[in-house]
Amino acid sequence: QVQLVESGGGLMQPGGSLRLSCAASGSIFKIAAMAWYRQAPGKQRELVATITSHGTTNYEDSVKGRFTISRDNAKNTVYLQMNSLKPEDTAVYYCNTIVQTSPQPVTYLEVWGQGTLVTVSS
Repeated sequence: QVQLVESGGGLMQPGGSLRLSCAASGSIFKIAAMAWYRQAPGKQRELVATITSHGTTNYEDSVKGRFTISRDNAKNTVYLQMNSLKPEDTAVYYCNTIVQTSPQPVTYLEVWGQGTLVTVSS
């Protein structure tokens, strides 16, 4: 079993910053890609940012230049630094990862965090 525990959400005024963290624990041999998704009220879940095991990042267009995804491989943790927050960033943010749980046989598991609410409002 692999668990993801998220933290860092909350209420912030427009223009402010928040940093989300997501720590993975459990039967982990190696973590592949890690990502953050978000789901706003009444909307579908969307991909916000991804980071590979080698540190290659990718961002959804609306957050480029404002959000930064990073990871600490030693701690099995991924972060999302969110700057210049806008009301439209309000959503539940979910951590997602692809974990290799065994070297042989090679076994992968997709895991989701429980979500953390980010509210941007004055």
